[in-house]
Amino acid sequence: MPEFVGAVDQGTTSTRFMIFDHGGNEVARHQLEHEQILPQAGWVEHNPVEIWERTRAVAETALGKANLSASDLVALGITNQRETTVVWNRRTGRPYYNAIVWQDTRTDRIASALEREGKGEVIRRKAGLPPATYFSGGKIKWILDNVDGVRAAAEAGEAIFGNTDTWLLWNLTGGTDGGVHVTDPTNASRTMLMNLETLDWDDELLSFFGVPRAMLPEIRPSSNPDLYGVTRADGPLRGEVPLAGDLGDQQAATVGQVCFGIGEAKNTYGTGNFLLLNTGNELVRSKHGLLTTVCYQFGAEKAVYALEGSIAVTGSAVQWLRDQLGIISGAAQSEGLARQVEDNGGVYFVPAFSGLFAPYWRSDARGAIVGLSRFNTNAHIARATLEAICYQSRDVMEAMENDSGVHLDVLRVDGGVTANDLCMQIQADILGVPVSKPVVAETTALGAAYAAGLALGFWNSTEELKRNWNEDKRWLPTWSDEQRAEGYAGWKKAVERTMNWVDVD
Repeated sequence: MPEFVGAVDQGTTSTRFMIFDHGGNEVARHQLEHEQILPQAGWVEHNPVEIWERTRAVAETALGKANLSASDLVALGITNQRETTVVWNRRTGRPYYNAIVWQDTRTDRIASALEREGKGEVIRRKAGLPPATYFSGGKIKWILDNVDGVRAAAEAGEAIFGNTDTWLLWNLTGGTDGGVHVTDPTNASRTMLMNLETLDWDDELLSFFGVPRAMLPEIRPSSNPDLYGVTRADGPLRGEVPLAGDLGDQQAATVGQVCFGIGEAKNTYGTGNFLLLNTGNELVRSKHGLLTTVCYQFGAEKAVYALEGSIAVTGSAVQWLRDQLGIISGAAQSEGLARQVEDNGGVYFVPAFSGLFAPYWRSDARGAIVGLSRFNTNAHIARATLEAICYQSRDVMEAMENDSGVHLDVLRVDGGVTANDLCMQIQADILGVPVSKPVVAETTALGAAYAAGLALGFWNSTEELKRNWNEDKRWLPTWSDEQRAEGYAGWKKAVERTMNWVDVD
């Protein structure tokens, strides 16, 4: 009998395939980056065909490393960069346009127009989201309005939409030869098109964006005992592996961190930062700039909701130090460089490259490094970059406490940046609470595996999953209250300097 579960983790900068055993331990992984296409300022795109090819390649290599084949997998789960929008032809399988990435800001006028026309409050009430460039709805509208022939194809039922989970599920289940066009509530809740109460596409919201319902995938539970389908595509996963789990990446990390109780929260440090607080079956409407989103839906159970604080640029700010400034040659060097100084030397870096997300939601903001003097060095900039990751998380944490009344005793963390010991210590200092990392830090893939395995009884309950969680490391605060207050006041001043930089119609 198969003893492993596989997970595709399709992220913003790379795609990985991971294999887990019954104890939730990593058996094997492989990861490949894909191209970041930047046609002009504010535009960020990916090649969907390249992402599909990378998915097949990482699955083949990971299985090979473990000396396994597709028949050794009980089930396969998928987790993905959310909001990144693909529109393709269901007959030919070819995308009409590159995937428009969640970071892309070309739809700022669409978002502003929705607010001006009084539609913003309807979107907030029904979808739990503010009109913003972040979400898929505006990206679909942009493709329909700007790419020749797509609107006619959509109305004829030929052009179909999906976030990258849907694109991969369609290809894995056969593509043009019977591929299944599906998604789950966590991904659907990131479009501005799904009603949070009905967990279905909403006709009024669709009308705001001019999106034909026929374009949209069927919404099925995140952990699906009835399956989305089985793998039928040529390649390493051929062999009818059951596809039973699908979660947006941040919700998958919440499941991987076993935050199944009301009031439990995790923070994922990746390209951006994403802090989610489980609110149970209750929809909590944010009054402080957070998102209300679906956390997960397991089988026939009621959906579980979350408050989310989404931060656009954190880990990618470290990439910017590497790729654009050239002051480090790899992300790991950021820690060594930042350790050369004891503090930020008065320098603050607000990486608002795509505007500011939660809790500000200011598309007119742009990045700024402030407080510079001739005393400062590249080490201060590296230190300020790590602090920016942590200060942005504090902004979200404060909003979350104001909305929910829950004061966290500990913050569970995961994602690539948690390998940076200095950054995690700074996070504990800035928040004033302990920061805890699990043994399996790549909880996004683990959560997708859990969702798939739960659906088929490989794991029997969430209680069994909780027993798999083990702490690897804990960072305790060392700053005084005065240091914490002074540092945060400087950060708030720096954030103010980024606003009203770009004119938004």
